[in-house]
Amino acid sequence: MVQAISPDTIGAYGTAVVGAIRVFCERGLADAIRESTPGGFRAEHYADRPDVVVLALPRGGVPVAFEVARALNAPLDVFVVRKLGVPGQEELAMGAIATGGVRVLNNDIVRYLGLSEEMIDRVAAREKKELERREHIYRGDNTPPLVQGHTVILVDDGLATGSTMRAAVAALRRQQPSRIVVAVPVASPEACEELGSEVDETICAATPRPFQGVGRWYQDFSQTSDEEVHELLAQARASATSS
Repeated sequence: MVQAISPDTIGAYGTAVVGAIRVFCERGLADAIRESTPGGFRAEHYADRPDVVVLALPRGGVPVAFEVARALNAPLDVFVVRKLGVPGQEELAMGAIATGGVRVLNNDIVRYLGLSEEMIDRVAAREKKELERREHIYRGDNTPPLVQGHTVILVDDGLATGSTMRAAVAALRRQQPSRIVVAVPVASPEACEELGSEVDETICAATPRPFQGVGRWYQDFSQTSDEEVHELLAQARASATSS
């Protein structure tokens, strides 16, 4: 059970330890994935490298990724993913589309349900409009960073089932990065382990049991707004320009 956290219990990186479990005070302080701990990585492995890009899954992953990118002196951008839900069973994903015009399909689901190309295209077109709307809000007219041949650190605020992150990884691979690193402050042990076989490195700063959802491990898990995402990305670009 997550207990209330008083200010004097908050340690480095805006975290507190309740029992033996790390609790994050808010997303913007949940950058403990920078720590040199088991489940974390040393910043010097990725800092000040021109081939490193930090991509956040919006919206909740952006405040976390902002701190990671700042610590590593790396460019920050969003990687927007929209799952393609089966009509009438929208929670069942038949594929996904993502930043960069990428589309991936779960061919097993498509074949099993006998989904037509026309149906898939119709759903994809609808989700593409939403993806483009979000990208415009977040990024404006700025172009996304180059991914091909780069090390990409893909960041979210946590992993429950890991389905969105897996869709992001599958879509990101189409852009041919040299290395994919998934980094989150907190994850279910199962999701962290499963993703480990799909990427080059998985960094889960905390994998509590029982997990009970990402929000259980934040004192403040209020929704990140589109405006906050836009502002953090603008700050990151301004910092990169001035450095």
